[in-house]
Amino acid sequence: MATVFLIIIYLAFISLGLPDSMLGAAWPIIRLDFGAPVETAGLLSMIVVAGTIISSLASGMVLKRLGTGMVTFISVAVTALALLGFSYSSSVLWVAVLALPLGLGAGSIDTGLNNYVATHYKAHHMSWLHCFWGIGAMLGPILMSRYIANGESWRTGYFAVSMIQFALVVLLFFSLPLWKKAGKSSSTQAAETLAEVDSGPGAVPAAGNVLRIKGVKLAMITFLFYCGVEATVGLWGSSYLVNVKGIAPATAAGWVSLYYGGITAGRLITGFITFRFSNRTLIRGGLVISMAGALLLALPLPAVFSLVAFILIGLGSAPIFPCMLHETPARFGQENSQRIMGYQMALAYTGGAFLPPLLGWAAARSTFMILPPVMIGYIILMMLSSEQINRMMNKRQEEVSL
Repeated sequence: MATVFLIIIYLAFISLGLPDSMLGAAWPIIRLDFGAPVETAGLLSMIVVAGTIISSLASGMVLKRLGTGMVTFISVAVTALALLGFSYSSSVLWVAVLALPLGLGAGSIDTGLNNYVATHYKAHHMSWLHCFWGIGAMLGPILMSRYIANGESWRTGYFAVSMIQFALVVLLFFSLPLWKKAGKSSSTQAAETLAEVDSGPGAVPAAGNVLRIKGVKLAMITFLFYCGVEATVGLWGSSYLVNVKGIAPATAAGWVSLYYGGITAGRLITGFITFRFSNRTLIRGGLVISMAGALLLALPLPAVFSLVAFILIGLGSAPIFPCMLHETPARFGQENSQRIMGYQMALAYTGGAFLPPLLGWAAARSTFMILPPVMIGYIILMMLSSEQINRMMNKRQEEVSL
């Protein structure tokens, strides 16, 4: 039963990733159809993320009332309808209107399923869960580039993805009666999963104001800029390749899909190597690889090196987000982790909402050549905050051992 539900949850996370990368991949064509300024994509992205933040904040109450299965079913249905609406939109205004329900559906799926996996399955499944998000995020640009290359409209790409979502809606509908049974059968595994949290020497006691715990604000900064990097490369990577490297839009969309392919492959590998390496090591290694990709993107090299750079940034990004999520109880104490997790996710969504449109606004008034140095700056800030947290944890453990 647990295996069956993992498959359903993984499929739901593929559907969550599918639309995330499509707007950026297709925007060079969409904006020409609508005669929209280049920075409009950033505003549309902000609307999607605003919906995600709203549904995430309300998810605790909604999940308690309806259950994870029903919330997932409704959310995917809302997402499918929004994507279908995209394919029939007659203006950028309609796309903006439909962006809100697209975000509302995504936030509920993300929060509900992350919580379900954290509660009912062991730690390595978190990396694999986000790996399946990467599969969806990779497939979105691939499908879009295929339709554009064949001379069809971007609308056809959105229509095809909406049909995939509706197929999942049908599967989720027939799985609804099984969710309660799955919850009962996995209760023992849930207890084992929660028992894995480190509560040994150096553990942080429960705090009234978790923001006063050393390192929490630094962790929030790391989440802010991580999602800033991931969302900015996804949204503007295609525009960078078209405007700076002179690559055809269809090819650019395909190359961006390989960026998401790097995230996907990296998270698949991370799920296995979590058995051997610590979260700290994986986060540090991911940041170093991402920096290597950003530096390569900044160099004045032939266009093919940009493809390698995107793949490296994706591979480096892969372990950072799931490992930071899993590290939260060890860093700040199990009693504090639920509230801190909420703050971290809020800052992550904020980074995804505001940093990409900020770069789009700046690029529209200068050039997309600013993309690589901005990414380098974001990654440096992540490195500094992450290493400072590690030093705080080491000092706390040394004080306890004395």
